[in-house]
Amino acid sequence: MPTSIPITRALLSVSNKDGIVHFAKQLSQYGIEIISTGGTSKVISEAGIPVTSVDTLTGYPEMLDGRVKTLHPVIHGGLLGIRDEPSHVAAMEEHAIAPIDLICIDLYPFEETAEKYGVTSQEVIEQIDIGGPAMIRSASKNHAFVTVLTNPDQYEEVLTELENNEGCTTLNLRRQFARDAFVKTADYDAAISKWMDEELESTPTRLRISGTLQESLRYGENPDQKASVYRDEKHRGQSVVTGKVVAGKPLSYNNLMDAAAALKLVQDLQTATQGFVATIIKHANPCGAAVADSLSSAIDKAWECDPLAAFGGIVALSADIDEQVATTITTGEKFVEVVVAPSFSDAAIAVLSGRWKNVRLIAVGTQQREESCQQIKSIEGGILIQDGFQVIAEPDSWQHGAGPKPSLAQLRDATIAWIACGHLTSNAISIVENGVLIGGGMGQVDRVSAARLAIQRAGVALEKATAPVAGSDAFFPFADGPELLIDSGITCLVQPGGSVRDQDTIDLCNAKNVTLLHTGKRLFRH
Repeated sequence: MPTSIPITRALLSVSNKDGIVHFAKQLSQYGIEIISTGGTSKVISEAGIPVTSVDTLTGYPEMLDGRVKTLHPVIHGGLLGIRDEPSHVAAMEEHAIAPIDLICIDLYPFEETAEKYGVTSQEVIEQIDIGGPAMIRSASKNHAFVTVLTNPDQYEEVLTELENNEGCTTLNLRRQFARDAFVKTADYDAAISKWMDEELESTPTRLRISGTLQESLRYGENPDQKASVYRDEKHRGQSVVTGKVVAGKPLSYNNLMDAAAALKLVQDLQTATQGFVATIIKHANPCGAAVADSLSSAIDKAWECDPLAAFGGIVALSADIDEQVATTITTGEKFVEVVVAPSFSDAAIAVLSGRWKNVRLIAVGTQQREESCQQIKSIEGGILIQDGFQVIAEPDSWQHGAGPKPSLAQLRDATIAWIACGHLTSNAISIVENGVLIGGGMGQVDRVSAARLAIQRAGVALEKATAPVAGSDAFFPFADGPELLIDSGITCLVQPGGSVRDQDTIDLCNAKNVTLLHTGKRLFRH
C-alpha cells in the first residue's frame, strides 16, 4: 500500500460553502485540477478559480431536480480504481476514466432541515443525499489512493500536509479521514432512520448512540477500568461535559458523574424556587442542598446539612462565583473536589485554587437548560433506554390529603423536599427545614429504613427544627414509615399517594395534626 500519493485531481461538492473558495484556490495553486457540481462550481468559478463541471466529464446534465449528477462510472471509476492493479489501470484507460485523488463532500443538511418548524415530509426527503454518501464511501474504501474530506475543519490540515509533503498526502492522514468519513455516513443514515421512526411513530428497532470523543479519562469508577467521556453534539444547555475547566486537574469519571448530578439538582431547585441554590453531592447522592436569599448563605446552609459527608464532595451553585462567595466556600474545615457554577471571577479562581491547589472549577455558562431527550444505561447483555426526566414540583396540583392546610413556608419546603427525593437513590426520604435539606435516607431496601436513616442523618438539626417537612419518592405502603417521621417532629409529609393502605396514613396524619400532600407522581432513581 503506497504511503504518499500526489494530488492531481480533486472533486469538491459541498452544501456548507464556508472556506471552500480559499481551499479551492490553494489546491489550484498546486496545479491540481478541480472538478465540481452545481452551486459549488458556481462559487469557485466566480472567484476566478478554474473548475471543470461534473456534467462536462460525464457527458450527462444534472437531472431529476439534481437527484442524479455524480452517479456515473467516470466519477466512481475515478475514485474506486486501484492505481497499482494492472486490470484496473487497463479498464480505466479503455473507458477514458481519469483518477480522482481527493474529494471534499459534506452532504445535504438533512438534520437541520428535519428540525425546522413547519417543514414538510417531502422537503425533508429531498435533503436525503444519495450521490454524496456514494462518493464518500467509494473514496473511503479506496483510501489507499484517495483522500476524502467531509468537514471544513479538515481543510487546513490537508493544505499543511500538501505543503510538508511536496503536494502529497500520507497514508496515515488518508486512513484517519476515511474513518471520519464512515462515521459521517453512519451518523447521516442514523439520522434519517430516526426521522423515519418518528414519522411512523414507532419504537426504533435498533438503538444507535452517537457522541464525539471529548476526553479520554485517567480511569473509570476504579483504577482498573478504562473510561472516556463523549459529547452529545445536539445538547445546547448547561453541561459539565462541555463546561470549561478554568482551574485544577482533569476531571475523573466519578467527578463527572457527581458534578452532573450536582448541576441537575441546582437546576431543578432553581426552576422551582427562583432562589439562590447550593448543592453538595457525594457518591451520586445529595448530602447538602439549600435555597437562600444569597449565594453565600446558600453554600453555608448546604454545608451545615452534613459537614462530615460534604467533606470531599462536589459543589454546584446557581449563580456566578465572585471573591466573596469563593471566600465563603473556603472558610472553615472544608475540602471540595469540584465546584460547578455559571462562571468564576479571576479573584474567585485565585481564592479557590489558593486554598485547594487541585480543585476543579467548571464554568458551565448561562445557557438555558436543556433536558436530554433520552436516558441510556447498560446492563449485562443489554441496554435500557427511557425518556429524560426533570424533577418538577407543582404544588398547585397536589392533593391535600390530611391535616391542616399547608402554610406557604411548608409548601416551599415541601417543594424542596420533593425535588430532593428525586435526586436521592431509591428508596428515598428527605427532610427539609427552612429551605435546607437537613437529612436524607437513600438507597434503602425498605421505606422504613430510609425514614430511619433520614432522621438519623438530620440529627441535631431535626431536634431544633420547628416545622420540618419530609418527602418520599414513592408512596408509603404502610403507616409505619410516616409514624416514625411524625414522632421525630415532622409537621408535613409530601408523597405520591396511591397505596391500597393510603387511608392508614391519612388517618394517622389527621390524628397527629400533620399535613399530608399527595403529588400523584413517583420519583424512583436507581
